[in-house]
Amino acid sequence: MKTIFTAGWLACALAWFAAAEDGPQLPSPQKEHEWFRQLEGNWETEGEIPTGEGKPPEATKGTASGRLVGGFWGVLEHKGEVMGTPFTGILTLGYDPEKKSYIGTWVDSMTSRLWQYTGTMDKTGKILTLETEGPDFEKPDAIVKFRESLEIVDADHLKFTSTCAKDGAWVTIITIRYSRKK
Repeated sequence: MKTIFTAGWLACALAWFAAAEDGPQLPSPQKEHEWFRQLEGNWETEGEIPTGEGKPPEATKGTASGRLVGGFWGVLEHKGEVMGTPFTGILTLGYDPEKKSYIGTWVDSMTSRLWQYTGTMDKTGKILTLETEGPDFEKPDAIVKFRESLEIVDADHLKFTSTCAKDGAWVTIITIRYSRKK
């Protein structure tokens, strides 16, 4: 049934496009979308998760693969281990020309939350800062602000930092460094 519905929808869409005089006027990727090309490829990751004052951070290692979807979206899929547990996370990044804002989402295998981001690019074009709200990891019933940044260090290195607002300051909750696989 689902296949028949999908085939029917696709046939209607193609008929509509074919009936248009000059064909469909589909949007084209904008210059802001080009930034996501830097995420393409396969990456090794290593990072730290602070565990508390006076305690050593927990190390984390994994891999990530980056790809583009239609020239509009960058997708980074992470695989690794966090606190001894296998982990998969997917970051989607895009640019909304109407709102003149970067946008994104995050889902992972350890939570049921869909994180939704809005963001800005710094003047150098190297750091994308994403903001959202989510549960306080120490008090799950409380909602706090999160600020995450993805920095293009160079063609073969990225850095991701996640912080949350605590007592009027931004506290780092994880830092991940990416190195492109050769």
